[in-house]
Amino acid sequence: MGAGSVSDQARRSPAAALAAAPVAAPPAAHTAAYEAVVFDLDGTIVDSVELIIVSFQHAMREVLGREVTREESVAYVGRPLREQMMIFSPEHVDELVASYQEFNHREHDRMLTLYDGILSLLDRLQGSGVKLGLVTSKSRHTTQMAFDLTGIEGYFDATICADESPGNKPSPDPILLCLKRLEVSPGDAAYVGDSPADIQAARAAGVQAIGVTWGVFDADTLAAEKPGRLVHTISELAEVLGIEW
Repeated sequence: MGAGSVSDQARRSPAAALAAAPVAAPPAAHTAAYEAVVFDLDGTIVDSVELIIVSFQHAMREVLGREVTREESVAYVGRPLREQMMIFSPEHVDELVASYQEFNHREHDRMLTLYDGILSLLDRLQGSGVKLGLVTSKSRHTTQMAFDLTGIEGYFDATICADESPGNKPSPDPILLCLKRLEVSPGDAAYVGDSPADIQAARAAGVQAIGVTWGVFDADTLAAEKPGRLVHTISELAEVLGIEW
């Protein structure tokens, strides 16, 4: 007598039944677009725009006795503070930096907040196995102040602050150093920021440059730098990064 049909074997043996049954394909995993995502801090993760403006205006008023517009106050945001002050008055740079920092640190916890949705984005990126980095032109001290206030330090696998790499943004050096510490190649990474210096640094580093318009600079200013992507909301950023929202 020949071997029974598949259906006969299945009736006689539960194991055979399992083997004979068609196997449903597992749902496709949602894969993030990048192995690593590196963020700017001010104007990208934390809303510090008003704090930056009033701190700058305070320093100019106190040290130089002059009023500056909001536009002048943010014109060079994205670069280290000392570089910004050198543009306005090289001979008074130390006084300007000190005055800015005294006011900024005093008002920091009252005026700085996370952008709505950022925590959820960081959670989802981390949960998807994406390595997270931070490259900022803030000093290590003021970066730590932001970390202590918001509780986000633990999300980042590597953090590069001002003067911790051979060059500062718009140089690619801090982004490349961050990626070296993350052990990710530029072609597998994106940098997210809100300033021309951010986009210039990202392009020079060979990573995907993603500009966000909820920070200091408007869409036209950022678009002129030719970022790879320009986004206007956190949910749009999540989509670009390949994260379900």
